[in-house]
Amino acid sequence: MAAQTTTSSANARTKRPLIRRLAADRSQRIRRTMQAVFLLLNAWLGLQFVLWVRYFERGGEGLYLPRPAGVEGWLPIAGLMNTKYFLTTGHLPVIHPAAMFLFLAFAGMSLLVKRAFCSWLCPVGTLSEYAAGLGRRVFGRNVRLPRWANIPLRGLKYLLLGFFVFAIGAMSAEALEQFMQSPYGLVADVKMLNFFREIGLTGAIVVGSLMLGSLLVQNFWCRYLCPYGALLGLVSLLSPVKIRRDVEACIDCGKCAKACPAGLAVDKLVQIRSAECTACMECVAACSAQDALQLALPPRQSAPLRERWTKRTLGPVAVACVLMYLLLAVVLFARMTNHWKTEMPRSVYLRLVPYADQVTHPGM
Repeated sequence: MAAQTTTSSANARTKRPLIRRLAADRSQRIRRTMQAVFLLLNAWLGLQFVLWVRYFERGGEGLYLPRPAGVEGWLPIAGLMNTKYFLTTGHLPVIHPAAMFLFLAFAGMSLLVKRAFCSWLCPVGTLSEYAAGLGRRVFGRNVRLPRWANIPLRGLKYLLLGFFVFAIGAMSAEALEQFMQSPYGLVADVKMLNFFREIGLTGAIVVGSLMLGSLLVQNFWCRYLCPYGALLGLVSLLSPVKIRRDVEACIDCGKCAKACPAGLAVDKLVQIRSAECTACMECVAACSAQDALQLALPPRQSAPLRERWTKRTLGPVAVACVLMYLLLAVVLFARMTNHWKTEMPRSVYLRLVPYADQVTHPGM
């Protein structure tokens, strides 16, 4: 009799969570659509910027397109410097203001929905995912480093972040302003472009090594070396939104942990507090049990048991809307207040852009 009761309980426990969602999980389809749209947007901004640079390299001849301020999203250090300048002086920066506004937008995203920028919008993260997919097709699988190697390597990006924060923190507001208005600060974006256009042997080896690492290890750059991602991860610790697991509904299949790109033990925790979580929702998509795993706000303890969980979740559409609305709001505010574009006479760029490679760092 006891054996029959145990068997019946086990069958009931197995049957209940295996009821799959009525609709197929859409999170990854929506996320990849967002990735593709943002990747194309960055490609368009990059093309505009190349044409803008070529115009000045040709001495002001040929097709002229305005400099796209959106490329300043690729200048995170300028964003950090301008943010400190603004917080210290209360004045909005004149040079590369879009870098600051975009940095604040991405930090705001992390505060609201974890490090979703990294897995939903960041073009580097998107390309890293594509590389990992190619690696699985070529090599059959991606490599998961053991814990003793994974954790120390993850610390590298925090060391890089600490270096930049220390260097910027040691600069006064006057020094920050002088740096940004120096020839080097004015053409920092051009120098970044030239690095890839005129890449040398050392640079090619570094980029090739990162590409190989991304083929073998999923999100290699994002996981181990990106200081921007490290900063957003620290901000995301303050987010009320987290991946949360319903212990009673969970069937302990371990699929969520296997699907997690960051290698987090999703199947062992009630909620994921880690700064490595990017809210990609791959673990949610892999979950076989109904409502066992969700991206959600803290449950309301005063609500009925079934409502504590289901009415506090954020679906993929909600995440996409939060990201896009916040980005658009910040960009529109900067545009409406005339603090989006760097306003410099063409004569300055005619003098600097063709010789950007010869412009040295002010501290050298």
